[in-house]
Amino acid sequence: MKKILTAIFSAAVSIAAAQNQPSENLVQYVRPIIGTQRMGHVYPGATVPFGMVQLSPETDTASYDLNGHYNPDVYKYCAGYQYDDKTIVGFSHTHFSGTGHSDLGDFLVMPTVGPLKLNPGTADKPGSGYRSAFSHDNEVSAANYYKVKLDASGIIAEMTTTTRVGFHQYTFPKSDNAHIILDLMAGIYNYPDKNLWVYLRRINDSTVAGYRITNGWARTRTLYFAMTFNKPFTQMGYKNFSKREVYGGFWGKFNGVKNFPDVAGRQIKVWFDFKTSQDEKIKIKMALSPVSIEGALNNMQTEAPGWDFDKVKNDGQQQWETELHKIVIEGSKDDKENFYTSMYHAMINPTVYMDADGNYKGLDQGIHHADGFTNYTTFSLWDTHRALHPLFNIIETKRNADIAQSMLAHFDQSPEHMLPIWSNSANENWCMSGFHSVSVLADAIIKGNAPFDANKALDAAITTANHRDYEGIGYFNDMGYIPDEKDGNSVSSTLEYAYDDWCIAQIAKKLNRTADYDTFIKRSQNWKNVFDPKSGFMHPKLADGTFRPTKFDPFTTIGMGFIEGNAWNYTLYVPHDVPGLIKAMGGNKRFVTYVDSLFSYNLPDKYFAETEDITKDGIIGNYVHGNEPSHQIAYMYDWTDKPWKTQDKIRMILKKMYKNTPDGLGGNDDTGQMSAWYIFSALGFYPVAPGSDQYATGSPSVYHAVLNLENGKTFTINTKNQSDKNVYVQKILLNGQVLSGYFISHSDIMNGGEITFVMGPKHKG
Repeated sequence: MKKILTAIFSAAVSIAAAQNQPSENLVQYVRPIIGTQRMGHVYPGATVPFGMVQLSPETDTASYDLNGHYNPDVYKYCAGYQYDDKTIVGFSHTHFSGTGHSDLGDFLVMPTVGPLKLNPGTADKPGSGYRSAFSHDNEVSAANYYKVKLDASGIIAEMTTTTRVGFHQYTFPKSDNAHIILDLMAGIYNYPDKNLWVYLRRINDSTVAGYRITNGWARTRTLYFAMTFNKPFTQMGYKNFSKREVYGGFWGKFNGVKNFPDVAGRQIKVWFDFKTSQDEKIKIKMALSPVSIEGALNNMQTEAPGWDFDKVKNDGQQQWETELHKIVIEGSKDDKENFYTSMYHAMINPTVYMDADGNYKGLDQGIHHADGFTNYTTFSLWDTHRALHPLFNIIETKRNADIAQSMLAHFDQSPEHMLPIWSNSANENWCMSGFHSVSVLADAIIKGNAPFDANKALDAAITTANHRDYEGIGYFNDMGYIPDEKDGNSVSSTLEYAYDDWCIAQIAKKLNRTADYDTFIKRSQNWKNVFDPKSGFMHPKLADGTFRPTKFDPFTTIGMGFIEGNAWNYTLYVPHDVPGLIKAMGGNKRFVTYVDSLFSYNLPDKYFAETEDITKDGIIGNYVHGNEPSHQIAYMYDWTDKPWKTQDKIRMILKKMYKNTPDGLGGNDDTGQMSAWYIFSALGFYPVAPGSDQYATGSPSVYHAVLNLENGKTFTINTKNQSDKNVYVQKILLNGQVLSGYFISHSDIMNGGEITFVMGPKHKG
């Protein structure tokens, strides 16, 4: 009995000790530098999860320089940073993550010593301006922390953030001629008249504040700021670079260039002078607000009242730890770096868009208060509806519900009475096709994550879907397709509207609105109207009801009726009716052959010149993983008698498209969609049709994973016999019971439990 009691006691101690062991630090596996080379278009700088500030270096911009010379490389500098560049222009506070369009880059700060230079200079002659060479050997990029040595001055630049505040720390050499330059005209993709107006006023000898109004991708974007230093500046000055602005009248009665009370104009740069001792740290806090200068000052006082740089850094990294621990995996160091960097990139966007007091600027340009939710912006919905928001419905349920409410607020404030398409900073950018906010709403409602008025959401979705003046919707509703003569994206828009209408039908079904369900489930079948059984492809269709007889090439995009994809890929874009698509394409055998050919055919070289990235990034054969309409394709074998081909293709894509290197993203991350695909696929399942509660299974690459859900439950993923060779699933057990097919439901995950994949080197069937 004594031995038994001793054993029980020892086991209890062991269990208690295991439970009290600190969990592994996961921030160590985040490498923001992944994807900064080539076309990943992510940035290496500091941000907290979903933060309003993204403080990161600019190695160059796509813009006009001060001499009026234009840099045409718009697509290259979408995030302001390219790993292959050798110089840094400065550090700015706003960035898009992984987009295919250049904008933002607000409030660029650059520390210098010696004679003041206000021209950035050029990459080949950085000494001609304030630009500085740097080396990756002296660069650190981590979650919520960035550090680099500026070779021109020897200054060590460090930065971290809170949600609304960028915190700089610059270690200077001894100098009587040290400067901080604040470039209020800089931006990613600058062009004449992008800066509509800037304003700055001096509050005291260590604090300034102001705002910037720009006409970029967002046509009327106003961003307020408050900037404070940890020591008084000895002097401040400005220069107006606009030749068109003439100051006269009462403005001319003050000597306003040095130590001025305020300044306004289109093209303004400001500098602050200091005397520094050796290794003295000049610290700067830059708070942002979408509402007002007072809002920016309050954000700073609320989030970063002191000057403890390390505390702000550590607090932000702890936020990242909390988010990363929502999925805990086992695997190699490489596996963990790929996985947790993907988690990091997936949790950058959407971004918070409101002050600490809950006020934000709406689409109507009025000031609103977010009552009971956090307001978000940066909705790249053509991309993120596919996997990012479904991922949030599992591990970020409260946040995704807030995102849905932000979309409904957008609808209420929209002069067009539409849900968001691609929105940012109280503006609608109208980018890409479809109206995929309805997918986000449907996915949340169907999966029981809708603490908002679902009937109001359905009404907003129907209003958006019936907006006849937008992108061919009138033709789609009347004719069942968009005629080729009427829209350059006629086929892809028809397919995307059909899917969106299916999403609306799912909401209507859930809410027992039978008439609406009947209308939209019928419209969801309109994809059949652009499928040509003779060619076997989705095909441009003329207004007279015939398919375009000439000039059709299934390999190319431009002029074929598709956006960011060709007929080979888009023919498989019917995520909501895969069985119907298989039947239309001639049955199981022909469908499998078609999907096989997508991966085996090599896209002819002549077609790369017409793609946006002009490279072979993200392409396997003719399968374009770097563009999202292909993301569900590998999982479509699950509807056939060859599900093992899904398993084979998924593991191949994971290996080819994702690496823990600077060029480790096979295409734009697209505000987290590419990363979300990786996360789902590494775990072993994927939401082929968001708006459904069903996930298709694949071939997990993790050895073990635990999803820590916000409802307090856990969902565990086990893989037996895991290896690079054992890519084929022999059987799947859900809570100990053998799964009869290759699909699991959302409730299977959210109710907690475990799924076990038994792997092997040979496929079944």
